[in-house]
Amino acid sequence: MDLLRIIFSFSTVAGLGILFGIGLAVASKFLAVKRDERVEKIEKILPGVNCGACSYAGCASYAGAIIGANAALTLCSPGGEDVAQELAQVMGVEISFDVQKKVTQVHCRGGKDTAQYSFLYSGVKDCNSLYSLFRGNKVCKFGCLGMESCIKVCPTEAIYYNKQELVEVDKEKCISCGKCIEVCPSGVMQYVPYKADFIVACNSTDKGGKVRKYCKVGCIGCKICEKKSPEGGFTVDKFLARIDYAKKEEREQAAEACPPKCIIRN
Repeated sequence: MDLLRIIFSFSTVAGLGILFGIGLAVASKFLAVKRDERVEKIEKILPGVNCGACSYAGCASYAGAIIGANAALTLCSPGGEDVAQELAQVMGVEISFDVQKKVTQVHCRGGKDTAQYSFLYSGVKDCNSLYSLFRGNKVCKFGCLGMESCIKVCPTEAIYYNKQELVEVDKEKCISCGKCIEVCPSGVMQYVPYKADFIVACNSTDKGGKVRKYCKVGCIGCKICEKKSPEGGFTVDKFLARIDYAKKEEREQAAEACPPKCIIRN
């Protein structure tokens, strides 16, 4: 008698399991939300670096936003115009892409041989940790601290130490994600056009006389660049030379005449 009850109970549970399984299978077939096949196509087009430059969590999130929320097709700075045009083909629309490709560069070349330091630091190798101590160990409070924070966050290994042990950016590897800009406490990581011929490798707005005392390669605001290349887009604001890249005339003479040689090729 007990054996029959056990067999009956087992059969009942097994039967219910089979019925529920069939029910779930039918429900999943008829109630499933079909994924737009364009999402997969878009994910394949996007570079897949998940850098967040588009303001979404990653490439998959951006792909979903393009389909589900009509996100702009030009938000992928790593992909640039080529990716934007491919996305437009998938979406069946036409776009005009007038965004100039940008890359980051280090606007400081002051190192151990050219800049003065106010104290020795032996703490955590992190720029923000060092910056929390008197804004860094350089006398100049606008310069690169060289503690690898930007190198660590770069998803493409575009940032490295050069032969002079200075932080530098390989513009061919830079995908314009902006992570290095976000992590840099002194603001030396700045965007420049990919096609920029020169940059002003200085970030200091101190007066020229003060800069001369603590950095051999710092901008002193002398305005020689303005005079030597008048159509080159150079302007000096707050003792720091800047370049208007909309101006396309020569900048070579300004670079050659610059006393501290802080105008360097990109």
